[in-house]
Amino acid sequence: MDGNAARKWEQAYTSYIPKKEEQTSTVTVKQKRWITKGEKVLYSAIGFLLIAACIYVVSFASATDTLNRKVESLEQSIQQQKVTNEGLLYEKKQLSRPERITRIAKENGLKIQESKVKQAQAYNSN
Repeated sequence: MDGNAARKWEQAYTSYIPKKEEQTSTVTVKQKRWITKGEKVLYSAIGFLLIAACIYVVSFASATDTLNRKVESLEQSIQQQKVTNEGLLYEKKQLSRPERITRIAKENGLKIQESKVKQAQAYNSN
């Protein structure tokens, strides 16, 4: 081939090359998610369980506190009743003294033998 034929062929080849049209296509790129759906479900379930456990612990602590307050109030009322009982027991002993009984009997005009009064005192101490 001589030089002219090569040039004609080059010009002819370049003139027949179809021009590429720019194709505009939208490519949707899927972004990789940070957390998958399965992980979201798993984390949600764990979070729900933790919240439920916290609520249970708080309610249990509240119930325990209420019960402790009731126990303390009952113990306080028991102590008050013990003090009252001791006071009444002391008063009973004071009222059942033989000297007092004979004094009241004499004021009302009764005659009591001393031996029977002392026996009554023996029965009251039991």
